Amino acid sequence: MYLRPVIAVLTACLAAEVRGFYLPGLAPVSYCDPTKEANKEKLEQGECRSKVELFVNRLDSVESIIPYEYDRFDFCVPTEEWAKSPTENLGQVLFGDRIRPSMYNISFLKDEKCKDLCGAKSYDPTNADQSKNLNFLKRGVLQNYQHHWIIDNMPVTWCYDVEGDRKYCNPGFPVGCYVTKKGTPKDACVINPLYNEKDTYYLFNHVDIFISYNDGEGENWPGARLLSAKLEPKSINHPKPGECPEDRPLGLPGSKADKVHFNYTYSVEFVLQNGHKWASRWDYILDSMPHTNIQWFSIMNSLVIVLFLSGMVAMILLRTLHKDIARYNQMESALEAEEAQEEFGWKLVHGDIFRPPGAPMLLAMLLGTGSQIIMSVVVTLVFACLGFLSPANRGALMTCVIILYVCLGTPAGYVSARMYKTFGGERWKTNVLMTSFLVQGVVFGVFFMMNLVLWVEGSSAAIPFSTLIALLALWFCVSVPLTFIGAYFGFKKRPIEHPVRTNQIPRQIPEQSFYTKPLPGIIMGGVLPFGCIFIQLFFILNSIWSHQIYYMFGFLFLSGLTRSTTCLVSCSY
Repeated sequence: MYLRPVIAVLTACLAAEVRGFYLPGLAPVSYCDPTKEANKEKLEQGECRSKVELFVNRLDSVESIIPYEYDRFDFCVPTEEWAKSPTENLGQVLFGDRIRPSMYNISFLKDEKCKDLCGAKSYDPTNADQSKNLNFLKRGVLQNYQHHWIIDNMPVTWCYDVEGDRKYCNPGFPVGCYVTKKGTPKDACVINPLYNEKDTYYLFNHVDIFISYNDGEGENWPGARLLSAKLEPKSINHPKPGECPEDRPLGLPGSKADKVHFNYTYSVEFVLQNGHKWASRWDYILDSMPHTNIQWFSIMNSLVIVLFLSGMVAMILLRTLHKDIARYNQMESALEAEEAQEEFGWKLVHGDIFRPPGAPMLLAMLLGTGSQIIMSVVVTLVFACLGFLSPANRGALMTCVIILYVCLGTPAGYVSARMYKTFGGERWKTNVLMTSFLVQGVVFGVFFMMNLVLWVEGSSAAIPFSTLIALLALWFCVSVPLTFIGAYFGFKKRPIEHPVRTNQIPRQIPEQSFYTKPLPGIIMGGVLPFGCIFIQLFFILNSIWSHQIYYMFGFLFLSGLTRSTTCLVSCSY
């Protein structure tokens, strides 16, 4: 009877992990062919669009922790419209997203062939500024910096073959590639045998963009909808405008040379695909990430660890309690039982279990802050499992975590105050202030110092001053007052009553063996819980540092459950 709701929740989480996007999702955009007379009225009324906007994002690399804005590499940028960027939410700003309009002029159903973007780019080594820009561009190629483009809220992907006759679709493509002085091609240079000159930087200055769409045949749509946007980057040395011979790659010599001239060009082709549904257009990106089998292995690994620990703890407890109960039952008088109380078994420690710790203020503060973090993470994970925080809604995950953490200051203050009062503390003002400022202050201090470094480096990940002010306002104007309110109700409550009385004189702790000392105990007690979560942790960190899309919230939910169970069992042990 009670298992049905649990099974329903787990099924919903796994379903959300596989096909849970666009719930509630984002509003679809319809596109119309502007050359047809029947679509003019729809275009005027705003029911559909004719221009396909291509936005560019910051460039990043797995070989460098510092991302940069698009214009830092001296690419073609629309200077007049550069300030007219889409509004970014808090999560996007904190993650360093810098979405800007581009100069790529794409009209729906209008194919382009080798169209010039912004004229010729020239770099003279004798000019300090031009030489600096060229060297920075070469450095971006050497460190494998990646473009991240967006069309119709979809990442523009570069799909290529990988091992096992599979195709991987990367939501980004490199600035270029480099061939070493020994003639070894690095990174993307392996895609074309013509990229073979030693000590040469091949700049991908041309892209072939393929946009697939569904024209809404049989659907009640005002126009067509885009399904995917893919591209192929190429290095082309244009002999003259309008010509893009693929057998002439653009090679920038590693050593200083004469003036360099080249153009940025692009081609566009629209492909009709009525057999694909718009609601599942993210599938081709997510299906190219082969993590599902590994995730099930992680779940089974965690379950085995939980069962092993549970069985071991149950066996130890049964043996210990069985011996204690048997010895107590053999006592012939109450006097013998009273003497035996201090001689063996669990009664040796029952009078010291609930003794207040040495630093009750610090422990109570950490318990309150920890409850705030856990509650915000759990609620965020529930929303993610239900599909509200899909990859299509950029920055929603981080925004949700920040807002929930700020709004859950009341439970933090309540838990901290209640535990501190239970420990016998009386400095309630200090307790509330530490709960409100200590951990948050340390985190914000580290965050501010790292932001200064990024600002000095000119990175796009540097948080603007206005965003820092907004974070401080959320902290001081929302989180702190809520923490005070929670602490008020926590101190109004009576202390938690212990089931046994604490002895006035602490029992002397006997000499401990090596494996029962704090440091070995922490290591041994933490290895197994870490084993339950390390695969999920690997994918989460990999999605952050390798710029991949994390969407496996159902697996993360199950791993969190097994991790929590493992921690409880380990503490019991």
